Amino acid sequence: MLFASTVINYIDRQTLALLAPYLKADYHWTNTDYANLLISFRIAYSVGQTVCGRLIDRVGTRRGLSVSVLWYSVVSVATSLARGFYSFAVFRLLLGAGESANWPGATKAVSEWFPRRERGLAAALFDSGSSIGGAIAPFIILPIYFRWGWRPAFVIPGLLGFVWLFVWRRMYYLPGQHPRIGPREQQMILGETAGIEASAESHSGWSALLKLPQTWGVIFAKALTDPVWFFIVDWFPLYLLAKGISLKSSLIVIWIPFVGSDLGNFFGGAASGYLIKRGWPLGAARKVLVVFGGIGVTLLIPTILAVNLAAIAALFALATFCYAAFSTIANVLPSDLFTGGAVASVSGLSGTGAGIGTIIAFELIGYFSDASRAFPAHSFDKIVAVAGLVPFVGMILVLLLVRNTRATEQGLVRPI
Repeated sequence: MLFASTVINYIDRQTLALLAPYLKADYHWTNTDYANLLISFRIAYSVGQTVCGRLIDRVGTRRGLSVSVLWYSVVSVATSLARGFYSFAVFRLLLGAGESANWPGATKAVSEWFPRRERGLAAALFDSGSSIGGAIAPFIILPIYFRWGWRPAFVIPGLLGFVWLFVWRRMYYLPGQHPRIGPREQQMILGETAGIEASAESHSGWSALLKLPQTWGVIFAKALTDPVWFFIVDWFPLYLLAKGISLKSSLIVIWIPFVGSDLGNFFGGAASGYLIKRGWPLGAARKVLVVFGGIGVTLLIPTILAVNLAAIAALFALATFCYAAFSTIANVLPSDLFTGGAVASVSGLSGTGAGIGTIIAFELIGYFSDASRAFPAHSFDKIVAVAGLVPFVGMILVLLLVRNTRATEQGLVRPI
């Protein structure tokens, strides 16, 4: 169910990115205008991650995700009423507010249901919904657009959320309350999670969390990787156009980086879980995937010299594979490090950090791509070079900050 909500989440948000070349022409938007539309989403998404993470810790996963999916499904359908730049900006702002609860809520659900050795794979599964949603979105959105226009292309995908909500309300309960869980499974899950819930609330305030280096390690893990992913998600069609490749031609490969990311999610989660079962310490099993991802994303840099569509797609796919391995660990770290009453809060703080990083990145992408219009084939060169290096910096910061400290000895953070 968490995987399905992430798929729907990404189909809804990908609609604008896929229709951007056509809407830009219809409404005479520049790349800076388009960047500002994306930023309106990111502002609400960034603030919403922290706010919704805190709320989900208070009201619970089942209720929190129900409200989130209902909200963004209504907004997605209502976007068909947009009339121009400002109305699009308002709808994107509202969509970002609704969708911001997905990752804090999913991370908390993983902490409620899975032991440590399985959390990496569970996080990989729900996070892979982003790449699957991005991969299938062109095959849903563009045929609707070519047949009926852009307004139905927002309405039809938006209806999927209502189907999900109906099933979610009947399926999701805490392990101690689920009507269909077996006694052995319930005992196994509660044996690991019950002890941490009791002491959770006393350490979950934002000010207390922000004093911990582990919190900042989690924040940097997202803030210096997610902007690269969102660059690919929201700008890849325009990047290919700048390279001289038409959108119809690129439809053959536009989904390949998303598949690379999907495989990377499962690789990161499965490899980390395998290492734990082989006796590796939890921290080492997580950090080796962080190193793999931080180094691997540098494969974006050679695309500057690539002109062949297949070569570009292959390099982007390898880079997103490595990014996703890193991202899976970034998603599971809050549940590794923090007690139950703080998991969604820390996940939300990391999402806000990622949102702020993405807003800054999108402003720079819009500015530099417009400033380079005299050399269209090279308008994204500097952007791609920076995108390949930033996760490497994030890797270094995670290695320095996510470790056992005095806070671990005091019981404020769980040992890793």
